[in-house]
Amino acid sequence: MNTVTIVLLVILAVLLIAVVVLYFLGKKAQKKQSEQQEQIDAMKQTISMLIIDKKRMKLKDAGLPQVVIEQTPKLLRGSKLPVVKAKVGPQIMTLICEESIFDAVPVKKEVKAVVSGIYITGVKGLHGKPVVVEQKKKSKFKQLVEKAQEKAGAKPIK
Repeated sequence: MNTVTIVLLVILAVLLIAVVVLYFLGKKAQKKQSEQQEQIDAMKQTISMLIIDKKRMKLKDAGLPQVVIEQTPKLLRGSKLPVVKAKVGPQIMTLICEESIFDAVPVKKEVKAVVSGIYITGVKGLHGKPVVVEQKKKSKFKQLVEKAQEKAGAKPIK
């Protein structure tokens, strides 16, 4: 056998091993995530709160309790996450918001939020109405780019 064939077989074997390892790690992470979701669903409760402020900030700068910071993995402590400061009853609390609903959380309005511990998983208006997110006005440049993409066929026409 020549050296090119041997090198290709070694690369193929390494890639095959990497795919198998990633498959099993993915299954393990998916199982762990489903268990965490079950715990969140078991602990959730609806609370009326006044949203004071919302930001994406680093975990150590968010003002969360020290216990929460110590329990998170060291790699995630520097990453930014959606944080909501809200008044729940007479107390002002810092809560972590789910990424998918962060844009729907209104600022300086009272809402009914589904909360599990310090984690906000859902938000509705005060009287059960879904919160309407206002779309930001697009700049002229972005409008021109979208028109060009529609004409070129990159985006579907509205």
